[in-house]
This record gives sequence, C-alpha cells and structure tokens, in this order.
Amino acid sequence: MQEAPQEAQKDPSHEVQDKARGEIRHDAPDGLPDTASHPAAATAPQRRISLGSLLAATARRHPDRIAVVDPADKPDWSDRPAITWTYAAAAEIVERLARGLRSWRLPPGSRIGLCLPGSAESALAILAVEAAGHVACLLPVSWDEERLLAAAQGVALSAVLTQARVGSAAPAQRLCNVAARYFGLRYLAAFGPDVPDGVINLDRFVLDGPAGEPAEPAPASAGIVSFVGGDPERPVYRSGESVVAAAAAHLVAMRVAPGERILSLIGPHDLRGLATGLAAALVAGASLETMPLFDGAAFAAALRRPGPTHLVAPAFLEKNLAGRDLPADLRSVALIHRAPTRLPGRSRAAGRPQSLRLDTVIDTVVFDETALLSGRRGTAGDISLVLGKPERLSLPASLMALRHEADGRLAFRGQACAATTLQRGSRPAAPDGSWQETFYAPVLFAGLATAIEAVERSEPAVLPEIFAPA
Repeated sequence: MQEAPQEAQKDPSHEVQDKARGEIRHDAPDGLPDTASHPAAATAPQRRISLGSLLAATARRHPDRIAVVDPADKPDWSDRPAITWTYAAAAEIVERLARGLRSWRLPPGSRIGLCLPGSAESALAILAVEAAGHVACLLPVSWDEERLLAAAQGVALSAVLTQARVGSAAPAQRLCNVAARYFGLRYLAAFGPDVPDGVINLDRFVLDGPAGEPAEPAPASAGIVSFVGGDPERPVYRSGESVVAAAAAHLVAMRVAPGERILSLIGPHDLRGLATGLAAALVAGASLETMPLFDGAAFAAALRRPGPTHLVAPAFLEKNLAGRDLPADLRSVALIHRAPTRLPGRSRAAGRPQSLRLDTVIDTVVFDETALLSGRRGTAGDISLVLGKPERLSLPASLMALRHEADGRLAFRGQACAATTLQRGSRPAAPDGSWQETFYAPVLFAGLATAIEAVERSEPAVLPEIFAPA
C-alpha cells in the first residue's frame, strides 16, 4: 500500500478514544472529518459507535494487529485449541457468526444469551450478536440449571450460545435441560467438539459461513443485558454506546496505548469484565488476553511474556502481588473492587511497604451494574479523593458525573452510567439524563474515603425507564 499522508495515518483507536472521552454519539473510523466542524457534511449519514465498529476500524488500518489471545491451557479444559486472532481474522469470524445468527427467524432486538467462559469465543460471540442486531445477555458459565432457567424466563431469551465443555462442566447439556423446561428458547448453539444432539454447531458457522464484507449494512446494536451481583432476577440493560462510554472513562485512568496488551483475570460476564476487558481493548486498539480458569503457573507465564502489558485483576489479589518483583513490561495494574468495599490505606500512597512495586496502580470500583469508577493511586484522580469530593472527577459531565445525595449516597449521571432495570415486552426509551442513585455511600475521614458501605433506603428510587426490545 502507498504511504498515506501523515494526517491520515493517525491511529483510529486514538481518534475513537478521544471522541469517547467527550460525547459518545458518532464514530468516524475511516478518518472522515467531524461533521460538527464541517456543516456541508451534516446531512451525511453517521454511524453509531459500537464495539463492532471499533473492531472494524482497527481491522481496516491494522489488520495484522493482535486482537484476542486464548490462554495457553485452553485445550486442557475445553478440548479446543488456543488461538491468537488478529483484528482482521476476528472481524471476518464475527461477520460469519453474525450472518448465521441473522439467518435465524428472530425479530431484530431479540435477546440472545451468552453462556461462555472468558476465552476468544466469548469476545467473538458478543460482537456477533451485536452485529446481528440483537441484545447480548451475559450469563455466567458457573450458573446452575435453576438460575439459567430463571434468567431465560425473566429476560425472555430466544436463543443461547454456549460451549460443549468447560472443565468438568457441560454447559451445552445443562442448557438442553433448560430448553426442555422453557419453550421460548427457540435456538441453542454451542462451540466445541461433542456438541449434544439438537444443538447447533457454531464451529460450522465459522467454517462454512460466507466470508467477505457484508452485502448490506448491519443492523443497529441493540445493547447488552447483565445481572446485578449474579442474580438472575435482577437483569440490567445498557446500550452499546453506554458500554463504549464506560470503557472510555476507565481508559482515562488506565491509559492503554494501541497495540499494547490487556491481561484480564475477569471474564466478560458483567459490566466490570466487559468495560475493563473487551470494550477497553477495542476502544484502545489493544490486544486482549483473558484467563477464564485461574492457574498460578499459567498466570505467571502469561505475565512474563514480552510486550507492554496492563493487568486487570480482582482487588483481593493485591496481597499476592504485593512485594513481588513484577515484570518490567508491566505498565499498570487495575484492581477491581465491588461495592461495598474497604479501601486500604496503602491505596493512597504507592511505594510504601507491602504495596505493589509499580508506579501505576488503578483502583476501579464497580457499583452494581450502574457505574464503574476508576482512578490512579497517589494522583489527583485517586478514588479516595474523588469519592470524598466528587468535584475532583476529571471527566466530561456528558460522559460521567458524580455527586453525594442528601443522605450521603452516591449518584451517577452520564452516558457511561446509562443503564436501567430490564422489563420484558417493552421497547427502549431514550435516556432522560436523570441521576442514577445507588445503594452505596463513602465512609469519610478527613475528607478522604476509607470505605464504601451499603445504605438502606426507606423508599425505592425512581429510575429512568430504559427498556430493551422484546
């Protein structure tokens, strides 16, 4: 290819990330000028930012860049090979899967469950469901039959994508039992060898499906459904733009550069795993490697692999990492806390005894499925400082705003927090921009947050009604 002008060679992931930090509305992955500054182009159709559009943008400019990496021990627990996918290969597989899903007799915006571990199949399936114009419902692969049945009935699932084997478990067979009890489940499909009878083999979608560019524009993304605290009775809906916005807000603290690697120990089963993993990698134009089943030796080997790396891990692993000599290529560690939680004192002073021997540590607190708040330790954006004084939050208000309610509870507003309880049988409504109240309040000492505690409310808060399509 001929060398393009320097101005056109700017990495698309940087352009998308800059847009995402401001107002997540439209995407120009092909380097097209912003219509706000060019009135003549105002009538041209604009594409909404979605996870799929981010994948496609990087695939066009950097087709050989690594997108998703399977863990090396994957064959041991899935009977499937560990594959490293480039952005170009991932985009092609996603399109093949999406065409297969569009061939099913399902109305646009149908709810499709994803009961998969956090390997490459999870990432590709999420993107394929989005590309097919349906709602991806994230079902933890650890759920038993009763919880899967409750979720399928409560969310009105029309189909489920799963895997034949995960360790000693057989999710596909478990979901066959669910389908026998819930007749609304019209399609059941699975990756892997030994797919049960009556279950569609997704590997054949990949091998036999049509390749190349789609013949017509893909349907609009219908959003994501996740479950608060892993409770199948508490589904929450958010739009695709809201997922991208949540990832962009996290990346302001984490600062992942294009081509770098995110090594995540948290699967994409909820907001925390999706926004800090797959969505963050796509916004940054980075690579994603996940470890669905944690193994100490495999984790140490993955961490030592060369290349700039950003680790995403549950907060309780900090004590295991503290005091250790970490690889020189490790750029940052994001420790994910679930509210309610205690914020350790050392989170405000990197370098003290027993702390992580790393310059960049990010604390990320997840408030159910409503919001995800990230901040760098020892800086003005430290979580303990921001929770003490919300005005310290240095994000555009349209992306995320934070305040204390009269009773001390935290409330969020902005596109990164645009989520609400799912109601079956209703169409989605546009967010009204109201504050999303939470059940949590910071415990303050000298203006600093030392913990986040749960607070009971005498009356339920009135949340904006944003519903996913039936």
